[in-house]
Amino acid sequence: MTHPLVPQIIDLATPVAEELGLEIVGVVFHTNQRPPVLRVDIRNPQQDTGLDDCERMSRALEAELDVAEIIPDAYMLEVSSPGISRELVTDREFISFKGFPVVISTSPPHNGQQEWIGHLIRRDETTVYLNQKGRVIGIPRSLITRVQIDERE
Repeated sequence: MTHPLVPQIIDLATPVAEELGLEIVGVVFHTNQRPPVLRVDIRNPQQDTGLDDCERMSRALEAELDVAEIIPDAYMLEVSSPGISRELVTDREFISFKGFPVVISTSPPHNGQQEWIGHLIRRDETTVYLNQKGRVIGIPRSLITRVQIDERE
């Protein structure tokens, strides 16, 4: 369940990131911790995301959040790069990681399986396609709970 402030934070953070030549790839607000932790994952589309990118984004976003006052109480801001071991969500990610090994989780199981491993071919409006040892497998997007880069290979 997404925290209700996350859409506002994304709206605030996106132009800040763009001004720095970065992209927002995820925002999570962990309110079960004391103080709560606002985690913002960024990506540098021009090169590997580095500590410098995270620091620049952290400073700029912190200033914007202070001015906007949308988070009423004390919190910790964490800006990081999700790295390659992550979930694929956007169309752009599915295009960028075409051919990569992925693990797809489904719920309920699809054709008796809940986990599918193969190389990503593509996704369209209804299906994600995998190459499993030369065989094309289509998995309905409506059943997919997660698509993640498979680092075991």
